[in-house]
Amino acid sequence: MENNNAFEVALSLLLNLDASLFQIVALSLQVSILAVLIAAVLGFPLGAAVALWRFPGRGGLIVVLNALMGLPPVVAGLMVYLLLSRAGPLGDWGLLFTPSAMIVAQVVLVLPILAALSRQKVEELLGEYREQFVSLGMSRLRMMPTLLWDARFALLTILLAGFGRASAEVGAVMMVGGNIEGVTRVMTTSIVLETGKGNLPLALGLGIVLLTLVMLVNAGVYWVGELTRRRTG
Repeated sequence: MENNNAFEVALSLLLNLDASLFQIVALSLQVSILAVLIAAVLGFPLGAAVALWRFPGRGGLIVVLNALMGLPPVVAGLMVYLLLSRAGPLGDWGLLFTPSAMIVAQVVLVLPILAALSRQKVEELLGEYREQFVSLGMSRLRMMPTLLWDARFALLTILLAGFGRASAEVGAVMMVGGNIEGVTRVMTTSIVLETGKGNLPLALGLGIVLLTLVMLVNAGVYWVGELTRRRTG
């Protein structure tokens, strides 16, 4: 009965557009979207460069990128914490326990995913188009934007997967953000905190929003995949 009441209150918070709940949701989206965009700007060209160029240590770099796709969030959080703490090299910037620190942590988590998966896709396309590129006398640098553009639908799927990873993250953002009310409290950290406090309605409300967001991301991935198959079918 108590859980039913909590669920009803959670729905009421959503329907009434509770200010505190949607402030948390807004910050969560802001942090995750910015982190994924930064990771894309860095990760997609990196993945394409690894696919196009041959250099000493390339195989090791590919192994590292693939391994970092499964980087534990708490390890990423620890790395960023040490980097941004007062004793760290970027401590003077005062970013620790701010949304900026949370964005950095999510970039560290998402960038290897975007770089590794885009490298695979670009390398696949390079195998298909290599003869055409050679006949046109194109340099590798000129090939990069062409291949990335041709892979845009696949890259969008990868981008959505990265956003799903970022938006569902809790360990790293709690370590570097501090879960400060009104400043660095996002959906995942709030759910953990409010459940521990026994505030189930708010935790459930945020859980519903987060679950809806995950479903929308997966629907987007499916839709982009179907669009890609129709184009290539």
